[in-house]
Amino acid sequence: MIVVTGASKGLGRAICERLKSKNIEVFGLARDVSDLSFPGMSCDVSSYKEVKSIAQHLKREGINVDGLINAAGIASMNLAITTPPEVSERIIRTNLLGTIFCCQIFAPFLIRNKIGNIINFSTIAVALGLKGESVYAASKAGVEGFTRSFAREMADFSVNVNCIAPGPIDTNLLKGLTASQIAKIIAQQIIPRQYTPDTISDLVELLLDKRSASLSGQVLHVGGV
Repeated sequence: MIVVTGASKGLGRAICERLKSKNIEVFGLARDVSDLSFPGMSCDVSSYKEVKSIAQHLKREGINVDGLINAAGIASMNLAITTPPEVSERIIRTNLLGTIFCCQIFAPFLIRNKIGNIINFSTIAVALGLKGESVYAASKAGVEGFTRSFAREMADFSVNVNCIAPGPIDTNLLKGLTASQIAKIIAQQIIPRQYTPDTISDLVELLLDKRSASLSGQVLHVGGV
């Protein structure tokens, strides 16, 4: 079973639906799981206690976890000096600490199996240094650094850890950007077009496949930078 965070909407929801269509079992984590079409539980990934409780539940139920996809994330498009401290803290806790907590807590399942995949999510904002996304980019830069180091830690257990860094995807994270701002970001990509959640799901599916067994510690930029 693959545990997917942020499973109620956006990329997380699209990834779960794709894996489900391929007869891959998924277990979704999100704040609101009331309308999921697959198994899941309510969870705030920024809370170590809540994530740990979910893992203990899965262990008690004898559920075998062989993959983790950290798709939960939030953003606030603001200049750094005008970003309220509580917003900065919430972004860091959800995007960076949430990813770290889930990796720490679910990795033991994969270590016992001596096989598995962990996929984290970053953003093109890190590589491009996008104006107005300083705090968001900082949280995701942390995810990239964590991914590279954690991949080395997990290599002895045949667990691969990679990171996907998309450009603008049509999800709620784009709410704070105008069409003009989105177009300017897309223009900086090597392949300048806007991608869809389906595109990201294609890449997730590839990383979960044994054909990608030689990839670990990589940050994959959708669209290229």
